[in-house]
Amino acid sequence: MSGKLLIVGFGPGSVDHMTKRAREAIEESDVIIGYKTYIELVRDLIVGKEIISTGMTEEVSRAQAAVKWAERGKTVAVISSGDAGLYGMAGLVYEVLIEKGWTKDSSIEVEVIPGISAIHSCAALLGAPIMHDACTISLSDHLTPWELIEKRIDAAAAADFVIALYNPKSGRRTRQIVEAQRILLRHRAPTTPVGLVKSAYRERQHIVLTDLAHMLDHEIGMLTTVIIGNSTTFVHDGLMITPRGYQRKYQLTAAVQPLKPHERLRKEAEPWALDQTKPLREPDEGNGGALQPFATAASAFDDEKDRGFAAVAVLPPAVDAAAKEAGLAPAASAFPLPEEPFAQMENRPSSTLLHRVRETAEDALAALERRTTKKASAVLFEAAVSPGVANKQFTPEQLIALAEAVGPNGKMTYTPDHYIKIERVTENPKGLVDRLAAVGLMVMPVGDVLTVKACDFCDGEKKDAIPYAEELARRFGGMALPKELKLGINGCGMACYGAVREDIGLVYRKGKFDLFLGGKTVGRNAHPGQLVAEGIPPEEMVAIVADIIEQYKEHAHPNERFHKFFARVKQIGRFSYEEAKTAAKIETPACGE
Repeated sequence: MSGKLLIVGFGPGSVDHMTKRAREAIEESDVIIGYKTYIELVRDLIVGKEIISTGMTEEVSRAQAAVKWAERGKTVAVISSGDAGLYGMAGLVYEVLIEKGWTKDSSIEVEVIPGISAIHSCAALLGAPIMHDACTISLSDHLTPWELIEKRIDAAAAADFVIALYNPKSGRRTRQIVEAQRILLRHRAPTTPVGLVKSAYRERQHIVLTDLAHMLDHEIGMLTTVIIGNSTTFVHDGLMITPRGYQRKYQLTAAVQPLKPHERLRKEAEPWALDQTKPLREPDEGNGGALQPFATAASAFDDEKDRGFAAVAVLPPAVDAAAKEAGLAPAASAFPLPEEPFAQMENRPSSTLLHRVRETAEDALAALERRTTKKASAVLFEAAVSPGVANKQFTPEQLIALAEAVGPNGKMTYTPDHYIKIERVTENPKGLVDRLAAVGLMVMPVGDVLTVKACDFCDGEKKDAIPYAEELARRFGGMALPKELKLGINGCGMACYGAVREDIGLVYRKGKFDLFLGGKTVGRNAHPGQLVAEGIPPEEMVAIVADIIEQYKEHAHPNERFHKFFARVKQIGRFSYEEAKTAAKIETPACGE
């Protein structure tokens, strides 16, 4: 079946700022998938739709769910605030599709619907701060190494970009915005205008206009976009404005401009242009007479003379004078730049301006390469370790091997699920697994996987069900699922290990199995699972459980627990969901009765 994926950017959140195509895409979709906050912002538009809503850090599961539904022939809208292609879901959905072998000729059609991004919506509220070259940088280092983010901030600040900082601060990430300010102050005056916009065009919209020195005195959080002006940005009547550069050619108050329209693009009218400031190099005889391109921006400034010449007509007068004093006199300009737009740059060391192009993206990539080369082979290894499904007794040899495997810097945690969770950084995970398996330990993955929990079968006295427990562990243990799932097994009708409270519970009784579905082990509303079948022959039990697990794996929403899935779909195989009976209300008796 051919499905369709609509990756929708719906803008800042107000319906008034959502594009017509974004609304149409949501309306025509069968399934809506998004971060729970975004779902709430468009709640009025998605009534009657299949809705999949997940929390932070669940982006991959949302993308996977979207692809899964599209493979079933559904039209799926994956929604993002702002623009889906700017820190949104567009790229991730494509990555998941590509991993599955998707091409444009595949049966799934993909459309990305653009939206108004935060940099644009926030800029509109502040005035016109991004009229000239601007960039966006996310301060979140959950997916990007901080060393690379730091390089990007430094390079953008040195190159005089207007900078929009996304994800500037959260409850856990508090240092990043402080470090960003420190880097920016190396290149920008403390009085550089800064705009802080929280929840643009939403109910709790809040706008602060401050400067670089005092930006941290104000509240900044995950919903805040921080826009830092460049060297020419100024504030007028509560508005933040960055000039485009028209004052270089035009008189903004003159009724008649000094240059006629046909004169405005002539070379002599643009002494700052590349052709006017940087002549072509002479042919390199060692390369067959071919002109040598500049390998990097930094290589354009190989000597003092070049640096002075390249600075013509783009440096403020004070820095221009400093360059002349240093013997770096630029060529004369017929159009000297006005002093006023660069007032905030006067206190900056001239060397910073003259050398700022030396901060290139290649520096950042080189730093990242050094970091990843050094640490790429080391990973955090996590696993569940136990003596076996039924066996609950560790031997001294196993405990010694476990301690040696974890090492002095690792971590061991005993869990209620009858295994020890180990964590350690290692360059050889397979070697750890082999070492533990060599002493008879069972090693399984942890996280959103299936865990088989079994009783000790009365220390092996009631052993009839043990082979079935081991078969279930062998076939399904560690299977990746939408959410962690516990399969509990008890070897007798006493059910003393609480299998009936697990997601799937099996109780071996009188040579057959009773099946419970949808239990909940913790919380104020903890409850046993629903008894859906009694007396299942052992030879049929594994196939029945396999079918239940497969349906959950294929049809559950990302992060949806099994008991909620059962309640939602109402039917798993031949087993129907029944609403739990409400407990009878007991009246409190009057005193003395």
